[in-house]
Amino acid sequence: MMNPLFNMFGNQPNGPFSNMTNIINQFNQFQSRFQGDPKQQVQDLLNSGKMSQEQFNQLSSMAQVFQTLLGRR
Repeated sequence: MMNPLFNMFGNQPNGPFSNMTNIINQFNQFQSRFQGDPKQQVQDLLNSGKMSQEQFNQLSSMAQVFQTLLGRR
């Protein structure tokens, strides 16, 4: 019989934390391949109009969540 706590923490393909684990893994892969200054690239998108202020605010909020999840500040 499987331990329900073991299952709850994403050790099953459809566990509640499996999606978060996938998101974090994808982010780490993206981060390892990213080149350049991310702040400057985002600022360039904002300055050029390719990103709206609303999109920037959403991105900023998401970045804060990722920093908290990944233990970075």
